[in-house]
Amino acid sequence: MELMKTVARRKKYLIWPLALLAAVVLLKLTVLAPPKVKVVTVERRDLTAQVYGNGTVEAKVVVGVSSKITGRIVELLADQGDTVKRGQLLARLENDDFIQQQRQSEAGLNKAAANLDVEQADLRKAKANLVLAEKNAQRFKTLAEKNLVSKLEAEQYDTACQVSREEVARCQAAIDAVRMEERANRANLGFARSKVADTLIHAPQDGVIITRDLEKGGTVTPGMPIFTLADPRTVWVKANVDESQLKGVSIGKKALITLRSAPDEQLPGQVARLGRESDRVTEELEVDVAFTPPLRNFRLGEQSDVHIVTTMKKDAPSLPAAAFVTRDKKRGVWVVANGKLTFKPVVVGIEDRRNLTEIAAGLDGGERVALGPAPEMAKFRDGMKVRVAR
Repeated sequence: MELMKTVARRKKYLIWPLALLAAVVLLKLTVLAPPKVKVVTVERRDLTAQVYGNGTVEAKVVVGVSSKITGRIVELLADQGDTVKRGQLLARLENDDFIQQQRQSEAGLNKAAANLDVEQADLRKAKANLVLAEKNAQRFKTLAEKNLVSKLEAEQYDTACQVSREEVARCQAAIDAVRMEERANRANLGFARSKVADTLIHAPQDGVIITRDLEKGGTVTPGMPIFTLADPRTVWVKANVDESQLKGVSIGKKALITLRSAPDEQLPGQVARLGRESDRVTEELEVDVAFTPPLRNFRLGEQSDVHIVTTMKKDAPSLPAAAFVTRDKKRGVWVVANGKLTFKPVVVGIEDRRNLTEIAAGLDGGERVALGPAPEMAKFRDGMKVRVAR
């Protein structure tokens, strides 16, 4: 009985060391255990370097369709959103007064034409009288020289001949005056017709009506827009690109455009124009990126994102962007070998939008590279023990 009590007391003393040993093992396997890390290896992928810019959809050619004259709108034949062709009738202005002026000018022109016919008839008559007077004057001059008629009578016929010549000159002058009047009336008629034509508002070019600024019954003055017309062939995105990202951006570079109204759709584009003056506050440059092909359904002013493709490489060695850290102003990765970390500086190349970065130099390609959250990777040190997560 005493033996049993002694064994029990000894077991009781043995439990505490065993518990302590188990706690130490548990701490080493949990709290004091090396952190687990994921590892990745260099893979070859097709990479694309892109420059980001944000901006709005705009049109290079935006025309305000207005009137040359002041008038009241009596009819509108197009509305906002309509596609129109060059020369298409868009609106009519009140034209009653101009029609009356046109008719008055036409009547004046017809009257001048009739007067011209009368004066030309008088000229023909005067020329015929002149021929007769010249013959009579010559005949009586000859008779007077032979003393067959008196000199007074011969002088009368010579005077009549002079009068006939003056009549011919008068008729010719009258014809010239009528012709000048006719030209003036023709000019007045052209002006009146121009005014009538000005009451018809036509599309100056092909395009899409962006806004209708006046309505029927409104009064338009010269220069006041009735419609705003945009050429869809010149619609592009005016993107603002940071100056530090402009390397490789040039006219003709391909781009991908994402509209706010279609965030999941990427539209093809091309750099069409580069600005020559950066914003001194934001340090950004305006880059105009055209849609290829032209965008049909567009909204000017819509927010857009642009990614300009500057460089493309096929089969380039790369790692996820999250694997890279900066240490002592050097870019590099943490390599896992024999359960320990080693920092290796690397030279990076293309940084792809898919969060992939090209390895230009620094790795052989077979290394296992640690990958983890940035706060945890910031605590890594050379020689630090880690466990590779399965």
